Amino acid sequence: MKFENLLTQLDNGIFTITVNNPQRLNALNRATFVDIKAAFEIVYADKNIRGVIITGAGEKAFVAGADITEFSAFSKAEGLQLAKNGHVIFNMIENCPKPVIAAVNGFALGGGCEFAMACHLRVASDNAKFGQPEVNLGIIPGYGGTQRLIQLIGKGKAFELLMTADMIGAQEALQLGLVNYVTTREELLPKCKEILEKIKTKSPSAIRHVVNCVNAHFKEGVDGFVTEVNEFAACFDSPDFKEGTTAFIEKRKANFV
Repeated sequence: MKFENLLTQLDNGIFTITVNNPQRLNALNRATFVDIKAAFEIVYADKNIRGVIITGAGEKAFVAGADITEFSAFSKAEGLQLAKNGHVIFNMIENCPKPVIAAVNGFALGGGCEFAMACHLRVASDNAKFGQPEVNLGIIPGYGGTQRLIQLIGKGKAFELLMTADMIGAQEALQLGLVNYVTTREELLPKCKEILEKIKTKSPSAIRHVVNCVNAHFKEGVDGFVTEVNEFAACFDSPDFKEGTTAFIEKRKANFV
């Protein structure tokens, strides 16, 4: 499938999605959102895809925010629809049953920071910059940023970054827990692939249950402990459970299909 603003590649079970609009620092516009949604529909459907890497084209940006020129004249109703659409797509990423890693190779600002936070893991190159500068424009993050930032770095620091619009570098993001690893630019994608190769050796059905349980912790009206009990029980119906326990007893590596 061809995309207007994405490049995709499937290699040994790892699906790499590259936001490809470097002239505008890979800014998120409506066409790009359409592409991202379509790409993740493929991720959900294709059994050959075992993990996903998201990155940005060029040397400057992962995604440097939303395309402001596109919504600068929006009404309240249009803004509502914009935010709802962003939530649908980023929730799709967050709830993906396959591991999704953001390879942050430069600026991850505004919607770009929100995009990265919707992924399960984040690996940043040492030149990466993160921030939610929306208050400079008289708005706030609209794609889940106010909530996911708190989840990742805590309420006090989230307030600071959301109110000051300050950018932080990769090392501070690592210290705050916003990213999992910091690498050089050259080692960024290899590190992401290394993580996914490790996860690929684990039970795919168990990984899906892990995603459901972790996300349940943050869902309003959902008891994460109850979710864990039910997801744990569901594991016993999986062929992966039989293979994993048999391999353990037989002292061999499990071969999950």
